[in-house]
Amino acid sequence: MSITGNYDHYHRSGSAGSGGPDRPERCVCCVRTMKWFPVLFIVSVIGWSYYAFVVQLSFFTVTSIVQRILFLLFYHLILIMFLWSYYQTVFTDIGRVPSRFRVPRTELDRLLRATSEEEQKQILEAFAKELPIVTRTLNASVRFCEKCRLIKPDRAHHCSVCGVCVLKLDHHCPWVNNCINFTNYKYFILFLGYALLYCLYIAFTTVMYMELIWSVSGSEGKVDGRFHILFLFFVSLMFAISLVSLFGYHCYLVLLNRTTLESFRTPIFRYGGPDKNGFSLGKFNNFQEVFGDDRKLWFVPVYTSVGDGVCYPVRCFDEDAESLLSGELASSQQLHHPNRQQRNGHRGRPSSDYSNVHQYRNGAVHHKREPLVHHVNDDDDDDDEDEENVFETTVFSHSTNLLH
Repeated sequence: MSITGNYDHYHRSGSAGSGGPDRPERCVCCVRTMKWFPVLFIVSVIGWSYYAFVVQLSFFTVTSIVQRILFLLFYHLILIMFLWSYYQTVFTDIGRVPSRFRVPRTELDRLLRATSEEEQKQILEAFAKELPIVTRTLNASVRFCEKCRLIKPDRAHHCSVCGVCVLKLDHHCPWVNNCINFTNYKYFILFLGYALLYCLYIAFTTVMYMELIWSVSGSEGKVDGRFHILFLFFVSLMFAISLVSLFGYHCYLVLLNRTTLESFRTPIFRYGGPDKNGFSLGKFNNFQEVFGDDRKLWFVPVYTSVGDGVCYPVRCFDEDAESLLSGELASSQQLHHPNRQQRNGHRGRPSSDYSNVHQYRNGAVHHKREPLVHHVNDDDDDDDEDEENVFETTVFSHSTNLLH
């Protein structure tokens, strides 16, 4: 689909939607309400587990006062961190693309009047030239979102569920009813970690009383309590098994500085082409990019991530390789071949400009590379529609299936 065709569709839909019936609005409200059902399910499971552990296990089953106090103390500490992380993951606003990446109305009108794709390409090239972007599409084009009508920053993608482009989009998670992205990725990792710790703690504390529960005969109320504790043990164990793989996978992504989308499709750079490790700064710096440089706050669900979500340090490449990849080698009559020492000065991981991850906190560092002339027709947007619906291997849906 051409860019012009999309914009004609935007204009028609924008003018037709102003006087339409309110039925579509009611449908949208219903859909938005249904999106909260997975969150309500998780909250309900947590509420039931609180009753089963605190009331049925700690008060009705545990007889030692000291052991009861210790059980409740550690349980509530883990529960607070778990719920805090979950709250932050759910209610943190997504990282939206800054307005300077949006193509202005005058440029859009020029795109509509353009008579060829080459002319459209030149219009977007001129606009994107001043933006700090280094990634491209498969056909070496600027990553342009036809739905949001903006140039996508590096690592940003369009979320078909939220309907907007999101900074450093990892995936859209239905269990938090939110995009996992630059603004809440730390919270999401902590949520997975504390959820795993919560499940393991419950499983290990309840398993000690499994034999006692079934060996002691009692009233009907105590029999009902036994089933609460028994069910609590198996549910916590089931969730823990599912969370181990999901939490471990995202820890792996953090250390490699990748998102879930980037693990499925390698980012393509203006210089160097596809490079799955293009954003990697080394494991410790990758960890600091998400968790910050204050060690005391690494495992506290408060915002400490480094950067602004728009500019990222990248690896540098050999100047000769840059010339080959940009197509400048064929058109150049004379090339300057730096000596080995000069060339090595432009290589490295990370580059000298970005060797310290703190240098680009709050957007202090911007990419200085000028974009190339390339094709405008962006196939990346259609690919995003499929990739941004890559949910995590849904630990909770897997667990729900086991429940049934």
